[in-house]
Amino acid sequence: MLILIERSCTSSHKTFKIKRFLAKKQKQNRPIPQWIRMKTGNKIRYNSKRRHWRRTKLGL
Repeated sequence: MLILIERSCTSSHKTFKIKRFLAKKQKQNRPIPQWIRMKTGNKIRYNSKRRHWRRTKLGL
């Protein structure tokens, strides 16, 4: 019998290093502010590094 364990699911007991890593990634995953669009003359329209929780995994 083969049991597959998905590594991407996080446990309820996290180390501080992992928790800090996840917090940073959560803060990075947001749209750009509107004032940056105005400042750059709409050259930067969206955050190209946005990450969807289901499509792209962090690789922990």
